[in-house]
Amino acid sequence: MRAILLAAGRGLRLQQPLDSERPKCLLEFGGQTLLERHLRLLARAGVSDIVLALGFRHEAIEAQLARWNDLPRPQIVLNARFELGSVLTLHTAAAALTAGGDVLVMDADVLYHERIMRALVAGAAPVNRLLIDRDFEPGDEAVKVCVRDGRPVELRKQLAPALSYDTVGESVGFFRFSEQGARRLAAIVGDYVSSARAHMPHEEAVRDLLLEGSAIFDIADVSGSPWIEIDFPADLQRAAEQILPRL
Repeated sequence: MRAILLAAGRGLRLQQPLDSERPKCLLEFGGQTLLERHLRLLARAGVSDIVLALGFRHEAIEAQLARWNDLPRPQIVLNARFELGSVLTLHTAAAALTAGGDVLVMDADVLYHERIMRALVAGAAPVNRLLIDRDFEPGDEAVKVCVRDGRPVELRKQLAPALSYDTVGESVGFFRFSEQGARRLAAIVGDYVSSARAHMPHEEAVRDLLLEGSAIFDIADVSGSPWIEIDFPADLQRAAEQILPRL
């Protein structure tokens, strides 16, 4: 199993001071950066083949990696046009998507409990998997997973009014793909980039894979497990005060 960590973006919505701006994966909680936590949890899950897709201030991240002697050393790929969408960042890791075996694709700006990692990697390959948290705040920001009869039928922030589903939750931002699913996702992502859609979020490409039906997805319900994606200033406080003490 291989993991691709997406950590290229600048995170402008976080509104960091320009003189101390840093990649979100280097934000610290409890004395550990988000990236360090990712690497430790992946190692505990038995995943040592890790690709780190970087862009904004990648030198700072690489310098930090050089200081960690007890953690897996990821392969680095760079998205020089990191200001565009995350689909382009995933495209820079296309070789990792098509190298064989199950592949994890994970946002690097998430603080989360180890139970979530265990849910993602559980079971023998091959697996295509979405994670769902039913305890979420409704609104336009959350990427929603809609489930009907035990199968995911939608993955998007905005839902069509006529969509039929029996369960809805928030996507944690972590995905697992079988070898076949990962190869097909790489092709979809490549088509996005070649058709002037490199500015799109990578979740749209995952959605295309889900809806075309070439890959059958299961879902892992992680409701009740603490996690938060760090996007806005308020997320920093919530992460430190509400999520970290529960990890």
